[in-house]
Amino acid sequence: MSLFLIFSSFNRTIARACLWFSGIGLVLMTVVIGWQVFARYILNDTPHWSERFCLLLMIYFILFAAAAGVRDGTHIGLVVVKQRLPDIPRKIVQVTSCFIVLAFGVGMVWYGTDMVRSTWTHVIPTLGVPTGVSYLPFPLAGGLFILFSLEHILSIVFGWKER
Repeated sequence: MSLFLIFSSFNRTIARACLWFSGIGLVLMTVVIGWQVFARYILNDTPHWSERFCLLLMIYFILFAAAAGVRDGTHIGLVVVKQRLPDIPRKIVQVTSCFIVLAFGVGMVWYGTDMVRSTWTHVIPTLGVPTGVSYLPFPLAGGLFILFSLEHILSIVFGWKER
């Protein structure tokens, strides 16, 4: 069981890093949009990269915040239904829910990797980076969905407490 605690602690650290990254990304996006508005209306010179940069940044911080939400159990769920069930059916519903999220993560990794691979040679003109960078958070966040779902499944099945 101590191996599970190490795994859980590792996942908690990753989830917190995801939240920090997402928070910093949100602040950075706010600063860039503020600069864009200032440059457009005061300097009459809109930065050509700002809108695309903010869209790219938003994809990253939304998906990593969603992964942290999977770890923390704050994703969408019918909590009222689960709470009213007896112990065994509740565990079955919880494990099934975790497997659905895990399967979604597998799909994100599989198809996200395919999107990254197929678009890596194209370049986003305003940023000068490969288009695959836009799709990179899908397999990364999908991997985190899988990792965090496995932790929940182990915790439910074996009754281990997560950190």
